[in-house]
Amino acid sequence: MKILLVFAHPEPNSLNGALRDIAIEELKAQGHEVRVKDLYADRWKSEVDRADFPAWPPGERFIAGLASKKAFESDTLTADVKAEIESLLWADTLILQFPLWWYSMPAILKGWVERVFAYGFAYGVGEHSEQRWGDRFGEGTLAGKRAMLVVTTGGWEDHYSDRGVNGPIDDLLFPINHGILYYPGYDVLPPFLVYRVDRFSDGEFDRAAERLRGRMRTIETTAPIPYRQQNGGDYFIPSMQLKPGLEDAGASGFSLHVSRASATESSRAKSGGVH
Repeated sequence: MKILLVFAHPEPNSLNGALRDIAIEELKAQGHEVRVKDLYADRWKSEVDRADFPAWPPGERFIAGLASKKAFESDTLTADVKAEIESLLWADTLILQFPLWWYSMPAILKGWVERVFAYGFAYGVGEHSEQRWGDRFGEGTLAGKRAMLVVTTGGWEDHYSDRGVNGPIDDLLFPINHGILYYPGYDVLPPFLVYRVDRFSDGEFDRAAERLRGRMRTIETTAPIPYRQQNGGDYFIPSMQLKPGLEDAGASGFSLHVSRASATESSRAKSGGVH
């Protein structure tokens, strides 16, 4: 497989950096072709502004979404964004690796998404009608490809549980897994998570490294999170409300959008060493 790893950590000699190197080594050992995008090392421009759209008329009120649409259609996106889009189209699998900061990804990685996931490429794609509401959430430009997160956090695993003070980790990562990766079509694999990294001993690092090697060995076969397809019949269109009777008793919030028919398979994948 062709794999793109987008790395977002400011210190190359960090634990994150060590895990990145282990992932790359194992992927190459399995015969995969790997490209790495190190956002901090490349001094990636994270903010979206007029400079991203050189063809936007001077003096005209700037509308980011419309500017993105026109630039994509006219092939006038900036060279750095075009290069990233080419890498996404090249890759069979995308890995986003980052430390969890303030319950989300670092700003530089969010800025990479905002600039690279252009209108007409990652969103605003497909027919909008009474039968379909665009090619998104399981369909779209990146359908048929895989994606996963590699995430580290200083907090304890218990803190990110159903009753933990931080809330369930699956809920915290839902806006990324579902809203950024599944939206343009990726099959999203369960994340690889490492907790309490600020207190790691050598033995704990060795165990985390071996778990990561295991996930990289199975990256082609791990079952994705069974999110519901928007146009697959589970939602009313155009209201995009989940049809009644499909959810587990008492389910609410983000869990409504995971298909219970396939959830057991995903749970088995998670029990194989992703937390």
